Amino acid sequence: MKALTFSKFGTPDVLEYMDIPTPHIKKYEVLVKNEAIGLNYADIYRRKGDYFLSGQAPFVAGYEGAGIVVESKSDQYKIGDKIAYTDVPFANAEYIVVSETHAIPIPVNFNAELAASILLQGLTAHYLSNDSHRVNPGETVLIHSAAGGVGQILTQLCKAKGACVIGLTRKKDKIDIILNCKADYAFEMNEDWKSEIMKLTNGKGVDVVFDSVGSTLMDSFDVTKECGHVVFYGMSGGNPEPIDPRMLMDKSKTLTGGDLWSFLVNEQERKTRANELFRLINEGILVIREPIKFKLSDGRKAHEYLESGKSSGKILLIPD
Repeated sequence: MKALTFSKFGTPDVLEYMDIPTPHIKKYEVLVKNEAIGLNYADIYRRKGDYFLSGQAPFVAGYEGAGIVVESKSDQYKIGDKIAYTDVPFANAEYIVVSETHAIPIPVNFNAELAASILLQGLTAHYLSNDSHRVNPGETVLIHSAAGGVGQILTQLCKAKGACVIGLTRKKDKIDIILNCKADYAFEMNEDWKSEIMKLTNGKGVDVVFDSVGSTLMDSFDVTKECGHVVFYGMSGGNPEPIDPRMLMDKSKTLTGGDLWSFLVNEQERKTRANELFRLINEGILVIREPIKFKLSDGRKAHEYLESGKSSGKILLIPD
């Protein structure tokens, strides 16, 4: 089968589209022919050597996708069933082995592209707003990279919970994207953005900041109110500075780290959380932008596009 691989760490130039053996399934597993594969920043981190990788070179990244079962040794799933997955390694390939405990049935009114567009980013936004910090009505929430895939979904989930949402972006032309996700306010991250946030909150600061940039972590604390909360869940802008515990104590502020895999701990968690996202989409509470699609063989271009910051929605790799 064809797969997008890399054998050394580095820029998108290390990616190679090549033939590798088609995997074999064992009991309680299915072989899925991928129809759509989600590309995420975690794949970039793995390509650079910053994240854990399964297997050995040539490495196959990717943990999210959707497709059709073509071989089954499972009692739950048969050939022809359409399933999605979001924490299964080696997704950047024509075929992938999925354990029945990790398979998520796709609703009849969803296609593979929509399922692959919502799961990882949607489940991330779900745990952030329900577990890392349970967003409550009346709270003021600040979201970094609010025009990105997770940011757009997180904005809509927080608004559905009754929060006042402020979105940040590094690009002025993405402000409308944030506002279209029902954010109350949207700001470009220029030299005055922190003073704008403090002015908006009458000098008090926000209740919670969701920070996926990393290098902005201390700035996030600067605009968080006393007894406020910062949730750190990504490093798209680089590693954060070390945090002084004395600063946390003096202002009674809280820092929480976030990682999706800490919450998708069993089959029931995966299905329950995914079905909640499907419900929100069906009810029109959550609206997902049309994804940007690249052929799997054009994986280099897809990585370059994601790293460029031009993306304002989900990027999918479509097997050739």
